[in-house]
Amino acid sequence: MLEIIPFQALRPGKESVRSVAAPPYDVVGLSEANQLLAANPLSFIQVEKTGAGLPAEASPDDEQAYRQSRFNLERLKKEGVLCQDEQDCFYLYRLTRQGREQIGLVSCLNIDQYERGLIKRHELTRTDKELDRIRHIMTVEAQTGPVFIAYRALEAIDRLVAGLSTDEPEYQFVTDDGVAHTVWVIRQAEDIKRLQGEFSRLDALYIADGHHRAAAAAEAAKRKNSLLPDDHDSHRWDYMLAVLFPHDQLQILPYNRVIKGLNGLSGEEFLKKIRQNFIVRINARIKTADLPGALCLYFRDQWHHLQARHGLFRQDDPVASLPAQILQDHLLAPVLGIEDPRSSERLDFVGGVHGTEELERLVDSGGFDMAFSLSPVTIEELMRVADAKLLMPPKSTWFEPKLRSGIFTHLLTAS
Repeated sequence: MLEIIPFQALRPGKESVRSVAAPPYDVVGLSEANQLLAANPLSFIQVEKTGAGLPAEASPDDEQAYRQSRFNLERLKKEGVLCQDEQDCFYLYRLTRQGREQIGLVSCLNIDQYERGLIKRHELTRTDKELDRIRHIMTVEAQTGPVFIAYRALEAIDRLVAGLSTDEPEYQFVTDDGVAHTVWVIRQAEDIKRLQGEFSRLDALYIADGHHRAAAAAEAAKRKNSLLPDDHDSHRWDYMLAVLFPHDQLQILPYNRVIKGLNGLSGEEFLKKIRQNFIVRINARIKTADLPGALCLYFRDQWHHLQARHGLFRQDDPVASLPAQILQDHLLAPVLGIEDPRSSERLDFVGGVHGTEELERLVDSGGFDMAFSLSPVTIEELMRVADAKLLMPPKSTWFEPKLRSGIFTHLLTAS
């Protein structure tokens, strides 16, 4: 049985929420984070992004960078920009983009459920990124951004959430990317109990985005409980901050690839080699893959449609049939010599939100030799991989819109 836990969120006032709300730490570089902060001193990026706001000569890996994040959080609290709710609450968080809506429940989840596999994963974490979040959580003593969770939609939950989101919202604002953010606070004990009852019927939850946040929360809890087993605040460390969305409301965009170098091949040799595994059709109008086993290649000012030959991959294999895995197994590794997409310096990833125009720009500028446009993974495919306890290829999914950080913070020690 799954358990969701209400909590006392640290959050901004109505008048400052739009200024505070910031992109997730992992979708902006340090330079962009500093630009955001220079333009908006209230931006939560100063807490979320290690090293944001420090002098250029400072190292984001230095302990001082993490202490600065803690200092920035405490300052926002002291100035009254952020205040903690006085009682445990749930929160409903709706995002609207280009006419699409998704509404999730903001809650805490017991890390024990993560350790037991009830909160399912579908990708590996990188040690360096996980360590950054562990250090951040341990120093700041807070979880400053939520894990993005999907669950199999249930009509009863949909009805309950719909009923609770008819009142006047606590927050309602639009960010510069055109996404509308709306939040309701669920304070009534009866409503909290009803939500817990309906969510307890779920068999599993699925991490959609935020594997590093989840892994770091689990490891930080272990370290805290080991260091201070009798600390009266230690139980707060046993929970992770999350937003839970029904699977059928989520939109996944493709995660495309750009490549440097032809592995010593001429252009003609490269095209000849890929024809061994793919039927290649040149058609400048085709820029996005449209069939199972299809890829689109931008090369030498032209788009090529690549269709996997019959029998190239097992269609009943939840991983081998994914577009990114087809590309890796049957083109990147055997033709271009890119064996490990996680570490290759010749490969970079471009979120589908940027469109195929960005792929063309990157190649036409001379920075890359080719680009691959992939079809998006479906949420059902993601859940099949997680259910099978398998792993998806790196950078397989780009969820849009992104959750904003700073709207909800889970403090791990008493305020």
